Amino acid sequence: MNPTHSADKLDWVLVLAPFRKDADYISAFLQEQKVEVRAARAGDTLIQYLQLSPGVIIITHEALNPEIVASVAAHLAEQPDWSEVPIIILLERAAPIASIRSQLQASWPGSRLLFHTRPLAQLELVNAIQSNLLVRLRQRQVRDSIERERELRLELNHRVKNILATVSSIFQMTRRGAASVEDLAEDFTARLQALSNVHTAVFEAGGEEVSLSAVVERTVSPYNSDGISRVDAKGPDIVVTRDAGTTVALCLHELVTNAIKYGALSHPNGKVDVVWDLSTSDNPVFSLNWIEVGGPPVREPSRQGYGTRYVRSALGALFGSSPAITFAPGGFRCDVSGPLSRISPNQKP
Repeated sequence: MNPTHSADKLDWVLVLAPFRKDADYISAFLQEQKVEVRAARAGDTLIQYLQLSPGVIIITHEALNPEIVASVAAHLAEQPDWSEVPIIILLERAAPIASIRSQLQASWPGSRLLFHTRPLAQLELVNAIQSNLLVRLRQRQVRDSIERERELRLELNHRVKNILATVSSIFQMTRRGAASVEDLAEDFTARLQALSNVHTAVFEAGGEEVSLSAVVERTVSPYNSDGISRVDAKGPDIVVTRDAGTTVALCLHELVTNAIKYGALSHPNGKVDVVWDLSTSDNPVFSLNWIEVGGPPVREPSRQGYGTRYVRSALGALFGSSPAITFAPGGFRCDVSGPLSRISPNQKP
């Protein structure tokens, strides 16, 4: 692909007319029609022009010598599958068109050959050139569509593999901590739902970025119902990467699950504050705090469960430093911070 061509810009025309003033004549009226044109003069090296990838080639009868035919044949042989280069041949009225057509089709199998006899009206030639420039434009658009489809298939394959790896990891860690088949089914289903929620938020955002507020809201909304807010979430609405949003959502799910079983949400008057903020500096630092209040007295467990292990590992990998997990008597806390550049696509590290 010629990097100077955008997907919606018409190509340029190469004129091979070494005798008389055909090249100047054709170039002049094409330029009047705002068509970009370059004329190869006698003595010019044709390969240099062909390497610039003209969209349409115009060749007069006199230019069809063995050297030019061979150079064009080599150029056509290098074309990708999507490319069918239009070549307009301007012949003398008495020229044997059938014989010339047969010879050129054998020499240039990857071309789109069009024959016109001279003298030729300007309007007829301009229409033929513009029509074939549009053909080239459509060819490039089809090429871009095929390349984009291929990229999407590769991206889909990559994402599916990542999701399956995540699901497998969640299952293995849930299985190790489950006391019964019922517990395994319940915990695994809940964790898959948390994973599904964040993927839904990313899909609705329409790209690789997602609003952190949307991720948090989807994760905690099931625990705020009937006008009662058990989990209060607040912080600036920043954009984070898909991977960062997924990690934060899964960690919040684990913290909610722990709070329901043992912490503030196991008590009717218990509440949780989820607060995130940014420092004001040239290299802003992001902080996330999970604070439980109003629950039963907190005791540090003798054994670290799956949820705590996952939160420590996942948040540590995301922010570059392990979270501070505190089993304070007044309420469980989890605090983590790190450079905003580790989670936001809009920040450079």
